[in-house]
Amino acid sequence: MLDKIARLRENVASVYLGETAVIDRIICCLLARGHVLIEDVPGVGKTVLASAIAKSIRGTFSRVQLTPDLLPADIIGVTIFSKDGNAFEFRRGPIFANIVLADEINRTTPRTQTALLEAMSDGSISIDGTTHTLEPPFIVLATQNPYEFEGTYLLPENQLDRFLMRISLGYPSAEAEHRLLEVRPSQTVLETLAPVLDASDFVEMQGEVDRVMLSEPIRDFLIRFAHATRAHDSIEIGLSPRGTLALAHASRATAAMAGRDHVIPEDVLGNVTPVCAHRVFLRGDSGFSNWNAAAAVLDEILRTVGSPI
Repeated sequence: MLDKIARLRENVASVYLGETAVIDRIICCLLARGHVLIEDVPGVGKTVLASAIAKSIRGTFSRVQLTPDLLPADIIGVTIFSKDGNAFEFRRGPIFANIVLADEINRTTPRTQTALLEAMSDGSISIDGTTHTLEPPFIVLATQNPYEFEGTYLLPENQLDRFLMRISLGYPSAEAEHRLLEVRPSQTVLETLAPVLDASDFVEMQGEVDRVMLSEPIRDFLIRFAHATRAHDSIEIGLSPRGTLALAHASRATAAMAGRDHVIPEDVLGNVTPVCAHRVFLRGDSGFSNWNAAAAVLDEILRTVGSPI
């Protein structure tokens, strides 16, 4: 497993020239069967990173450019009447892929966002009374611009909760930007990037993550931390049970990436901000959560609940 992760990391790093820690975050999400929300200003490599991850995993891949005029049927598919077969036929939309790149998710309307996020939550879609299962592995890599940018629609709390992690890329270092100007990876390397894993390999790796042990003291800490977020004076909406499960899944994946069969405290603590900061909402937030402020409150809570062990 460690060899496969190393090959995947190296393949993505040949295109995305930013911090490798960001690549590891996304790999962690994939291993934990979680969807990823990448938020940052335009032009820092969100789409290049997501495309490189998708191309590195052999399997079906689709990219949806989300726009204000996009309809739910444009994503999930539509039932039409076929004159040839003299019957109604379901034509699948781009959601039917192993890796789905949903580009600029917050530029489409809430109705279309909901159609996509329901598929993410259930792993299936229902149309005209028929349920269609999405073949595993099924992972959505979504990108979005900051909420204050013109032409964006806020993702509400229940939809943000569908993402295992919300991460930010930041600006590249001077050295990385120098290489970016020289190599232009999005126009050269990305076009010819070959997969390094099969979909079946990936499903097997996810199974290995499921077998990572979560000890009683670690489970106790997760519960104490979640309850502390719900009781904190600065927090309007604390961590949900789904959020607690998400933190446990991410911790297991982190342990597996380190070659361990059990979770240690560092696995949990290192995932608190990317997994939990978008799931808690501070008092006074006008429909959105200040990500950095939420992260600061979570750090404060960690100091009060004590060590996992």
